[in-house]
Amino acid sequence: MSEARKRARPGRRTTTAAMGRSRTRDATLHPPSVGGSELSPPALIRKLAARTPLSVAELAPLEEFLGESRSVSRKRDIITEGHKYSALFTLVNGIAIRYGALHSGRRHIFNVILPGDLVGFPASFFESAPYSVTAVTDAAVAEISFEHLYELFSKYPRIGAAILWLFSCEAAMYAERLIGTGQRSAPERVAHFLLELLMRLRVIGLGDERGFRMPLTQEQIGEVLGLTGVHISRTLRQLRDEGLVVIEGHQVEIKNFDALSALGDFERSHLKHFRMSEALLAAQPSLQN
Repeated sequence: MSEARKRARPGRRTTTAAMGRSRTRDATLHPPSVGGSELSPPALIRKLAARTPLSVAELAPLEEFLGESRSVSRKRDIITEGHKYSALFTLVNGIAIRYGALHSGRRHIFNVILPGDLVGFPASFFESAPYSVTAVTDAAVAEISFEHLYELFSKYPRIGAAILWLFSCEAAMYAERLIGTGQRSAPERVAHFLLELLMRLRVIGLGDERGFRMPLTQEQIGEVLGLTGVHISRTLRQLRDEGLVVIEGHQVEIKNFDALSALGDFERSHLKHFRMSEALLAAQPSLQN
């Protein structure tokens, strides 16, 4: 390994981000070339409008602050541990993962990043990124510089509050994952994870009432839940035999939502609508200057 590569991520393996500018199309999970039209409004705005008291029209100014989209090839970094960043990104299409790696090469995936999610928190708020974010599929991101972020928060505080909600939801999911890893059995962890993905994908139109297309391999699911790929395979067979979940290829079908929720102790509270303060709700819409 070269000295430059060693310096890129002290003490751990690294990859080099390779992002070229392009026009962004499609929001499908596999691959970006399937489908067609460019998203309007962007996934971030659609996600916020679906989950907060703000309308698409109120959130429209956010689009002005998004930089031109950049393509990211599959298995390439969006954010590399040990590097410095001074901007946030939003995933426009594709799927990414945030993870930490050990000296041995083993890694733990903290969360799955979907279209409309923000990337770069908390990396952009530290001297250097503590973790990496890597594209699982071909993907695209749009950048929000700190300068634009501060301007956005100053001009449109209601939009700023909605973005704060995204960070709060992410923190809540981390807490649930920590509880699961420490206290839940393998079937309980898998049940909770599948339902969390279902709810998140439904918000952005990539899942329906009963199922979704799984963006991860069984090995990657294991890296999220702290289980081996073999254990994940065995657990999925158990859930199928109990009539709870059926997975054919990459397609996940939830056969019994209530029973799966009971098994995984799944609560939607950390994914529900943002409850802004009454003062914020009473404030003038951010569209008005």
